[in-house]
Amino acid sequence: MAKDQTQLIFKISVFLIFIGRAWQHLFWDAPYRSFFWDESLLKPIIEGVFNTSWQEYATSDRTDQMIQNGIKINGFLYLIAAISALAIKKTTVRWFRIPIFLGGCSLVILTILLTKEKFYHTAQFFEHSIQFGLPFVLLYSYSKELHYKSLAFIFKVLIAFTFFSHGLYAFGFYPVPGKFIDMTIQIFGFSETTAIFFLYIAGILDFILAILIFIPKVQVYALWYAVVWGLLTAMARIVANFYWDFALQSIHQNLYEVLYRIPHGLTPLLVILLLKKYSTNKIKKATELDNFLNE
Repeated sequence: MAKDQTQLIFKISVFLIFIGRAWQHLFWDAPYRSFFWDESLLKPIIEGVFNTSWQEYATSDRTDQMIQNGIKINGFLYLIAAISALAIKKTTVRWFRIPIFLGGCSLVILTILLTKEKFYHTAQFFEHSIQFGLPFVLLYSYSKELHYKSLAFIFKVLIAFTFFSHGLYAFGFYPVPGKFIDMTIQIFGFSETTAIFFLYIAGILDFILAILIFIPKVQVYALWYAVVWGLLTAMARIVANFYWDFALQSIHQNLYEVLYRIPHGLTPLLVILLLKKYSTNKIKKATELDNFLNE
C-alpha cells in the first residue's frame, strides 16, 4: 500500500481502536466476569479439577483480583498494539506485527464476551466487525501488496456488517438498547416515542447503506453518509453524557467509547480515498496508452 494519506488514516484508525480499548481496560472495566463467573460453564472445572467449591471461588477476593489483573494486562497489550499500529512500516513489520496480531485476537475474544452478555445475538458480534477486523487487514496489507480495489472491497464488507448489525438494534429487530434511546433523548430532547421512531428510521438507513456501498454509481454518496453517521454516533457517546459540573470526569468516563468508534466513520473515508485513487490510476493509464497509440 502506498505511503500516503490513506495509509496514515488506516493506521490512525487501528491506533484509535486499540487506544480506546486500552483506556477502557486500564481505567474502567471489561466483561471478562461474564466468562469467569459463568457457573454453568466453569463449575465442573472449578470443583472437579481445582477441588474448590463454586461458592468459595465466586465470592473470593482473590478471584476478583485475578480478573482485575487480567483486565489490566490486556489494557497494556492494547496500549502496545496501539503504538505498534502507528509505528509499523514495511521495514519494521517483523517487530510490530506480533502485538498487533495479539491485540486483534484479544479484540475478537472481547467481542465474543460482549456477545455473550447480549444473549449471543449475532448482530452484537458483527456490529464490531470494523473494530476487530481492521488490525488484521492492516497486517495483511503489509504482508501482501493489495490492489486498491481489493482493499476497498474488504473495507466495504466490514462497513456493511457493522452498519447492518447496528441497524438491527436501532430498527428493533432485537430489543432497542436503552442506551440508544437515552442518548437520542439527551441530544435531541425527543420524547421516548419520537426517539424510538428516529432510531427506527436510522436502522432502515443502515440497511440501505449496507447495500448501496456495493453499487458503483451511488456508492460514494452512501459512503459519505457512512462517514458522517459513523462519526456522529461515535461522538454521541460523549455529547449525551457530558456534564459541565463534572467536565473532566465526563470526558474520562466516556471518551474511550468515542475513540474506538471513530473508525466507524474513518473506514468509509478510506474507501472513498481508495476509490478515488483507483479511478485516478485508471485515467492515468488510459491517457498514457492513448498518448502511446498516437505517437
